[in-house]
Amino acid sequence: MPDQETEKSRYLLHENDITNVNYQEFVSPITNSIIIDFKSHHKGLDFGAGTGPVISKILTDNGYSIGQYDPFFHNNKELLDKKYDYIACCEVIEHFHFPNKEFTLLNRILNKGGKLYCMTESFSASMDFEKWYYKNDPTHVFFYQERTFQFIKQNFGFNELTMKGRLTMLAK
Repeated sequence: MPDQETEKSRYLLHENDITNVNYQEFVSPITNSIIIDFKSHHKGLDFGAGTGPVISKILTDNGYSIGQYDPFFHNNKELLDKKYDYIACCEVIEHFHFPNKEFTLLNRILNKGGKLYCMTESFSASMDFEKWYYKNDPTHVFFYQERTFQFIKQNFGFNELTMKGRLTMLAK
Protein backbone atom coordinates (compact mmCIF):
# COMPACT_ATOMS: atom_id res chain seq x y z
CA MET A 1 0.00 0.00 0.00
CA PRO A 2 1.28 3.48 -0.77
CA ASP A 3 2.09 5.79 2.13
CA GLN A 4 0.05 8.97 2.66
CA GLU A 5 2.54 11.30 0.95
CA THR A 6 2.64 9.07 -2.15
CA GLU A 7 -1.14 8.96 -2.21
CA LYS A 8 -1.52 12.72 -1.84
CA SER A 9 1.07 13.34 -4.57
CA ARG A 10 -0.87 11.05 -6.91
CA TYR A 11 -4.18 12.79 -6.14
CA LEU A 12 -2.64 16.19 -6.83
CA LEU A 13 -1.97 15.01 -10.39
CA HIS A 14 -5.71 14.58 -11.03
CA GLU A 15 -7.21 17.30 -13.18
CA ASN A 16 -10.47 17.73 -11.30
CA ASP A 17 -11.69 21.10 -12.56
CA ILE A 18 -15.21 21.56 -11.20
CA THR A 19 -16.16 23.76 -14.16
CA ASN A 20 -15.15 21.09 -16.71
CA VAL A 21 -18.32 19.86 -18.43
CA ASN A 22 -16.81 16.41 -19.08
CA TYR A 23 -15.98 16.03 -15.39
CA GLN A 24 -19.50 17.12 -14.45
CA GLU A 25 -20.90 14.56 -16.91
CA PHE A 26 -18.64 11.85 -15.46
CA VAL A 27 -20.15 12.30 -11.97
CA SER A 28 -23.71 12.72 -13.30
CA PRO A 29 -24.80 9.16 -12.40
CA ILE A 30 -24.39 10.16 -8.75
CA THR A 31 -25.67 13.73 -8.93
CA ASN A 32 -28.68 12.82 -11.08
CA SER A 33 -29.59 9.96 -8.71
CA ILE A 34 -29.34 12.21 -5.66
CA ILE A 35 -31.51 14.87 -7.31
CA ILE A 36 -34.12 12.21 -8.16
CA ASP A 37 -34.01 10.52 -4.74
CA PHE A 38 -33.70 13.52 -2.41
CA LYS A 39 -34.91 17.09 -2.05
CA SER A 40 -32.70 20.12 -1.42
CA HIS A 41 -33.51 20.17 2.32
CA HIS A 42 -31.94 16.74 2.83
CA LYS A 43 -28.41 16.69 4.21
CA GLY A 44 -25.57 15.14 2.23
CA LEU A 45 -21.87 14.40 2.45
CA ASP A 46 -19.34 14.31 -0.37
CA PHE A 47 -17.05 11.69 1.19
CA GLY A 48 -13.63 11.78 -0.48
CA ALA A 49 -14.37 15.10 -2.16
CA GLY A 50 -10.78 15.45 -3.37
CA THR A 51 -9.16 18.49 -4.94
CA GLY A 52 -12.15 19.26 -7.16
CA PRO A 53 -15.42 18.64 -5.29
CA VAL A 54 -17.57 18.63 -8.42
CA ILE A 55 -20.43 16.68 -6.80
CA SER A 56 -20.68 19.36 -4.12
CA LYS A 57 -20.60 22.10 -6.75
CA ILE A 58 -23.37 20.57 -8.86
CA LEU A 59 -25.62 19.85 -5.90
CA THR A 60 -24.98 23.26 -4.30
CA ASP A 61 -25.80 24.91 -7.64
CA ASN A 62 -29.13 23.05 -7.42
CA GLY A 63 -29.86 24.34 -3.91
CA TYR A 64 -28.64 21.30 -1.94
CA SER A 65 -26.72 21.39 1.32
CA ILE A 66 -23.72 19.06 1.22
CA GLY A 67 -20.60 18.85 3.35
CA GLN A 68 -17.18 17.86 2.05
CA TYR A 69 -14.88 15.39 3.72
CA ASP A 70 -11.55 14.16 2.43
CA PRO A 71 -8.65 13.02 4.62
CA PHE A 72 -6.17 14.94 2.44
CA PHE A 73 -8.01 18.01 1.13
CA HIS A 74 -11.10 18.60 3.33
CA ASN A 75 -10.15 17.00 6.63
CA ASN A 76 -13.24 18.24 8.49
CA LYS A 77 -13.43 15.35 10.97
CA GLU A 78 -16.36 16.97 12.82
CA LEU A 79 -18.48 16.09 9.77
CA LEU A 80 -17.96 12.41 10.62
CA ASP A 81 -19.93 12.91 13.85
CA LYS A 82 -23.06 14.07 12.03
CA LYS A 83 -25.82 12.15 10.23
CA TYR A 84 -26.70 12.35 6.55
CA ASP A 85 -29.58 11.45 4.28
CA TYR A 86 -27.19 10.64 1.45
CA ILE A 87 -23.45 10.14 1.05
CA ALA A 88 -21.60 10.32 -2.26
CA CYS A 89 -18.34 8.41 -2.77
CA CYS A 90 -17.15 9.04 -6.31
CA GLU A 91 -14.01 7.11 -7.23
CA VAL A 92 -13.24 6.77 -3.52
CA ILE A 93 -13.96 3.28 -2.20
CA GLU A 94 -11.17 1.67 -4.23
CA HIS A 95 -8.79 3.76 -2.08
CA PHE A 96 -10.10 2.33 1.22
CA HIS A 97 -7.16 0.76 3.07
CA PHE A 98 -9.53 -0.67 5.68
CA PRO A 99 -12.92 -1.24 3.98
CA ASN A 100 -14.42 -2.78 7.12
CA LYS A 101 -13.67 0.37 9.11
CA GLU A 102 -14.74 2.74 6.36
CA PHE A 103 -18.06 1.02 5.53
CA THR A 104 -18.82 0.78 9.26
CA LEU A 105 -18.30 4.54 9.49
CA LEU A 106 -20.38 5.28 6.39
CA ASN A 107 -23.24 3.16 7.71
CA ARG A 108 -23.04 4.81 11.14
CA ILE A 109 -23.33 8.36 9.75
CA LEU A 110 -26.10 7.50 7.27
CA ASN A 111 -29.65 8.08 8.48
CA LYS A 112 -32.18 5.27 8.37
CA GLY A 113 -33.78 5.50 4.94
CA GLY A 114 -30.60 7.11 3.60
CA LYS A 115 -28.54 6.09 0.59
CA LEU A 116 -24.85 5.60 -0.05
CA TYR A 117 -23.85 6.25 -3.67
CA CYS A 118 -20.55 4.68 -4.72
CA MET A 119 -18.98 5.07 -8.12
CA THR A 120 -16.09 2.75 -8.96
CA GLU A 121 -15.01 0.37 -11.68
CA SER A 122 -16.19 -3.10 -10.63
CA PHE A 123 -14.35 -6.22 -11.68
CA SER A 124 -16.15 -9.19 -13.19
CA ALA A 125 -15.04 -12.73 -13.95
CA SER A 126 -15.44 -12.05 -17.67
CA MET A 127 -12.61 -9.50 -17.51
CA ASP A 128 -8.89 -10.20 -17.90
CA PHE A 129 -7.37 -8.93 -14.67
CA GLU A 130 -3.90 -8.62 -16.21
CA LYS A 131 -5.26 -6.25 -18.88
CA TRP A 132 -7.58 -4.35 -16.53
CA TYR A 133 -6.36 -0.74 -16.47
CA TYR A 134 -7.98 0.05 -13.12
CA LYS A 135 -5.56 -2.11 -11.15
CA ASN A 136 -2.56 -0.13 -12.44
CA ASP A 137 -3.22 2.90 -10.24
CA PRO A 138 -1.07 2.30 -7.12
CA THR A 139 -3.62 4.14 -4.96
CA HIS A 140 -6.34 1.64 -5.92
CA VAL A 141 -5.85 -0.79 -3.07
CA PHE A 142 -9.21 -2.60 -2.95
CA PHE A 143 -11.35 -3.84 -5.82
CA TYR A 144 -15.05 -4.61 -5.89
CA GLN A 145 -17.32 -6.96 -7.75
CA GLU A 146 -21.00 -7.75 -7.36
CA ARG A 147 -20.25 -10.38 -4.70
CA THR A 148 -18.34 -7.78 -2.69
CA PHE A 149 -21.27 -5.39 -2.72
CA GLN A 150 -23.64 -8.21 -1.72
CA PHE A 151 -21.32 -8.90 1.23
CA ILE A 152 -21.30 -5.21 2.18
CA LYS A 153 -25.10 -5.06 2.01
CA GLN A 154 -25.51 -8.15 4.19
CA ASN A 155 -22.81 -7.37 6.74
CA PHE A 156 -22.96 -3.60 7.17
CA GLY A 157 -26.65 -3.01 7.80
CA PHE A 158 -27.89 -2.03 4.36
CA ASN A 159 -31.23 -3.34 3.10
CA GLU A 160 -31.06 -2.58 -0.61
CA LEU A 161 -28.40 -2.85 -3.31
CA THR A 162 -28.70 -1.43 -6.83
CA MET A 163 -25.92 -1.58 -9.41
CA LYS A 164 -26.01 0.35 -12.70
CA GLY A 165 -22.72 0.37 -14.56
CA ARG A 166 -20.13 2.18 -12.41
CA LEU A 167 -22.74 3.35 -9.89
CA THR A 168 -23.66 1.24 -6.89
CA MET A 169 -26.30 2.39 -4.43
CA LEU A 170 -26.71 0.94 -0.95
CA ALA A 171 -29.82 1.95 1.00
CA LYS A 172 -30.23 1.77 4.75
